[in-house]
Amino acid sequence: MDLSTVLSRAQRGIDAPLVRVETHISNGLPAFNIVGLPATAVRESKERVRSAIINCHFEWPDRRLTINLAPADLPKDGGRFDLPIALGILAASGQLPEAALAEREFIGELALNGTLRPVSGAVAAAICASRCQRILVVPAENASSAAFVPGAKIVGSKHLLALCAWLHGREQTCFAEPELETSALDYPDLADVRGQPLARRALEIAACGGHNLLFSGPPGTGKTMLASRLPGILPPPGKDEMLEILALRSATQAGHCAVHQAQRPFRAPHHSASVAALAGGGSYPRPGEISLAHRGVLFLDELPEFPRQVLEVLREPLESGQVTISRALQQLTFPANFQLIAAMNPCPCGYCGDEQHRCRCTPDQIQRYRRRLSGPLLDRIDLLVSLNRPPSGLLLAPQRAEESSNCVRQRVLAGRQRATARSGVINALLDADQLQRACCLDDADQQMLQQAMDKLGLSFRGCQRMLRVARSIADLAAAERVQRPHLVEALGYRQLDTNDH
Repeated sequence: MDLSTVLSRAQRGIDAPLVRVETHISNGLPAFNIVGLPATAVRESKERVRSAIINCHFEWPDRRLTINLAPADLPKDGGRFDLPIALGILAASGQLPEAALAEREFIGELALNGTLRPVSGAVAAAICASRCQRILVVPAENASSAAFVPGAKIVGSKHLLALCAWLHGREQTCFAEPELETSALDYPDLADVRGQPLARRALEIAACGGHNLLFSGPPGTGKTMLASRLPGILPPPGKDEMLEILALRSATQAGHCAVHQAQRPFRAPHHSASVAALAGGGSYPRPGEISLAHRGVLFLDELPEFPRQVLEVLREPLESGQVTISRALQQLTFPANFQLIAAMNPCPCGYCGDEQHRCRCTPDQIQRYRRRLSGPLLDRIDLLVSLNRPPSGLLLAPQRAEESSNCVRQRVLAGRQRATARSGVINALLDADQLQRACCLDDADQQMLQQAMDKLGLSFRGCQRMLRVARSIADLAAAERVQRPHLVEALGYRQLDTNDH
């Protein structure tokens, strides 16, 4: 037979559209052409495939080879098509039975000696292959991550020769099994934080409801220390959440993606990060930091030091939970449902309001520094917390046992369970109707809330976010409805201390 078809998968964000690798061998001068909108890496597969087939002691057909990657209007990138192209050539030249390729999909990059190298996007390919009830053949290093997909039938192979022996029926193979790390996570403990009861309380509320949080305070007040302890008090992700996390991680790295059954992402990009690094991008768009923090935490230290255009990119994802990357050839949407934790100094020198250091900044410098954060961005942050320097004697005082992360996590879990049992989602994700039913404010509280909105200048969005925080406070207190003390505490988190000197 001079014609064969092998099924494969392209990578399009965290999706994996089906690609049919059609191979035709015809008479004529020896040539090797690949059509179907291939990128440079795909066009270069000609030399890799030729060397791999020859070094595996197969016969290379010295005729005219035409490879068509259908559909033709779908961009193809990477070395993932090396394996299906090689198998298509072997099947078209009669060295491999085409029936062995039916109902199976193949992705993988070939080394010159026939070794299979890992590729990115294996998890997305496994999700799509399982929906079509097909077996997916991947490099061995991708197998355990792809096998995490429920219902997926994954075969991992290390070499083209071993794979062909299996396709001929000469060797037996087993479906890959997912590898999960079950050891206890070694998160920094909240018990290490001395003092800062207000910040610890805000961190617990943020963990309970999934709220965004901004710490502001002089250097050395524990902003970064507190933020790094948030993952230790968050509940572990569910099965569906872990699959989303793994699919995003697989889209940016080849090979095995380490999976811990109790770990949420914690991303902390440097303030020199570009728009593309934070939101994602490239000629063939890949997810950025905000998508890699999906279902986890995005920590931005020194928030005003980020370029203004980079920070403004956060506004839409914070509201919609996704980010759309538009390019000339395609438009991709990545999930970005993350929890933002940020830290900043109160002024350029960092010592505004600090009793132990004199601030050297003028009021105009302080105002320009704080204006780097736009009002719409601050409006999307639920809790604004000003930290003061702890008393110097606190560190020299006898060690007092602070509450550990494990104790706080138990309260957070209980609060989240109350929220999900009532509304089906955590409080940060409540829509307007769900929020109204969850709060049940009486007339007096509604009037007090209206007065607070007028006095603080809260927008409608800011008011809704404040109510979600109040609902989380009530859940931590095991209260059926939001009461005035919960509202008053939530209102206290809507403004930073603006005392300049």
